[in-house]
Amino acid sequence: MVTVASDNNLNSSPMYFLLGNLSFLDLCYSTVTTPKLLADFLDSEKLIPYSQCILQLFFLHFVGAAEMFLLTVMAYDRYVAICRPLHYTTVMSRGLCCMLVSASWMGGFIHSTVQTVLTIRLPFCGPNQVDNFFCDVPPVIKLACTDTFVIELLMVSNSGLISTSSFVVLVSSYTTILVKIRSKEGRRKALSTCASHLMVVTLFFGPCIFIYARPFSTFSVDKMVSVLYNVITPMLNPLIYTLRNKDVKSAMRKLWDRSGLTWKKQVT
Repeated sequence: MVTVASDNNLNSSPMYFLLGNLSFLDLCYSTVTTPKLLADFLDSEKLIPYSQCILQLFFLHFVGAAEMFLLTVMAYDRYVAICRPLHYTTVMSRGLCCMLVSASWMGGFIHSTVQTVLTIRLPFCGPNQVDNFFCDVPPVIKLACTDTFVIELLMVSNSGLISTSSFVVLVSSYTTILVKIRSKEGRRKALSTCASHLMVVTLFFGPCIFIYARPFSTFSVDKMVSVLYNVITPMLNPLIYTLRNKDVKSAMRKLWDRSGLTWKKQVT
């Protein structure tokens, strides 16, 4: 985020503008669950108030859905950049990028509001032990003192539809890119350009589809899969984009050098 904001060339590019927003979403996404998760390692009781549990659930789906939509926007950005390079800067204007980012946040908010409202309307009068490391919709609604068949169906339709449809759009976008490029060299360059995004998409959407696109069932590996897309993936995203991108690495070196020179002058 600091690198993109401090470098004029990166900040003026639609791709890096979206990448900076993705980094911010990753930061928010990790903040929702990881601090409480780490604190519970030191706490034998591992308690969370009902209100905090609902807030955690709300922001988890808010930021998570916003990231799904933003990754879809980034796929469209790559499609325009590769298939319509001469029109790229015109099509992906800063105004359009800001509008698409705002739409991603708004879509996440609407999705999360629906999930949260459906959850808090359920009666909770019996078990109070959430079978997970954090509060999420599937384990929380299993504690309700009523038949949750319809609610589970609605929630799976909501979360499963968003994750699966976004993934289909992403795959279709990259398939279209490869189909439109005829030469082997062109396809190799396109794959090289999109490799980072494909890695992030696979790491994020794979676990999400596994958790949310199947109704009325739980597996023993659900907890580990949840940790994968809540903790590991947001941590790896900046590394994947940075280590595979010469422009970002060059900008980071320049930022580091400027920081070093400023520090020396202050000491002198």
